Amino acid sequence: VQLQASGGGLVQVGGSLKLSCVASGRTFRTHNVGWFRQAPGKEREFVARIGWGSDFTHYADSVKGRFAISRDDAENTAYLQMNSLKLEDTAVYFCAASTVSSSADYSYAYWGQGTQVTVSS
Repeated sequence: VQLQASGGGLVQVGGSLKLSCVASGRTFRTHNVGWFRQAPGKEREFVARIGWGSDFTHYADSVKGRFAISRDDAENTAYLQMNSLKLEDTAVYFCAASTVSSSADYSYAYWGQGTQVTVSS
């Protein structure tokens, strides 16, 4: 599975962005998809994940109620809708795919290249 993330950009506090993660390969629909982020000087952290078949979603406490993860397996694409953005959401966002149901980044074998999200005041 090859992944390509896009949709990042510069947005003001309180604004919204929608990230996309396009996958190649017929096995995408049987993989769990996760979004992670890494801010400057910080370790990569879990943001959200969705099971294959969209059977479950899971969010980090820091984004719960503001972000929504979804997927369209017919389009081999996963999304991360980000609302009410805060300064602390500034980071490079990565999508990843795994056959394992986990929020741990080491469980994800396939990674996109990352897309920069910058939230300004």
